[in-house]
Amino acid sequence: MACGDLAPVFSLPDADMEDFSLAGERGRHHVVLYFYPRDNTPGCTLQAADFSDHEADFARHDCIIVGVSPDDCLKHAEFRDQHGLSIRLLSDSDTEVSRLYQVWQEKEVDGVKKMGVARTTFVIDKQGVVRHVLRDVAPRGHAAAVYKLVKELETDNANGNHQEQRGYA
Repeated sequence: MACGDLAPVFSLPDADMEDFSLAGERGRHHVVLYFYPRDNTPGCTLQAADFSDHEADFARHDCIIVGVSPDDCLKHAEFRDQHGLSIRLLSDSDTEVSRLYQVWQEKEVDGVKKMGVARTTFVIDKQGVVRHVLRDVAPRGHAAAVYKLVKELETDNANGNHQEQRGYA
């Protein structure tokens, strides 16, 4: 998955077990689609809370924020309610969408190799085109960096700019 690609469409259930369809957002909203390893870890909580705190700022630019992890809908609901999150959290329990977006990868944790979600954010414009890919994301300050990219989308659309970044915010 690279900048300039058409974002693969999918449908996944959210914390309230209501389906979210990426195709349904085309022509309506820009989408910040971020993949994270799992609910209730320090980094994932910080990232989700930061996006929730700035959701209204994103909305002013016709942008919605959607988080995806392999956790099930009930765990997402508990996570959302425990931390007062407002963004939509989608359950990719079979990791099909994570594989589609190439974020289901082998990781080494404490010397043990296992499969997991690589923390990655995609900024998708209203036409469904991936405009920015941020890989190996550090949660602190990430929402602010993504917000800056979203604010620049209208200008970038006119100029055809796309960016892929690694280790950026």
